[in-house]
Amino acid sequence: MKHDIANLDDIRLLVDSFYTAVREDALLKDIFNGVIRDRWPEHLDKMYRFWQTVLLEEHTYYGSPFVPHAKLPVAAAHFDRWLQLFRETVDRLFAGEKAERAKWQGERMAEMFLSKIEYYRNNSATPLV
Repeated sequence: MKHDIANLDDIRLLVDSFYTAVREDALLKDIFNGVIRDRWPEHLDKMYRFWQTVLLEEHTYYGSPFVPHAKLPVAAAHFDRWLQLFRETVDRLFAGEKAERAKWQGERMAEMFLSKIEYYRNNSATPLV
């Protein structure tokens, strides 16, 4: 029986499982591996802290999550696939209120990031840090 996301170990399992899928995905792997390169441990640590802050309300993440994504070569299809993998990972590993919140938060972020990426592509403005 699955349990809800309850602690940092659960966050690590979610993040590690999800990014394993991303790094192997035909549509996403070249983008992620091309940008992150050999900095995967640093990226994963940042993602642990982000989701720990969002889901466990333990404020360990500081920063602006959008800025590093502002110039990525991505479109709606990339976000759709990212969301599909994220939802599948959450559903495979967890069930409960925080698991549902994780999926909702992922959808919210994908929608916002795509909208902002498209805005900055079509305007001369620079994303604020």
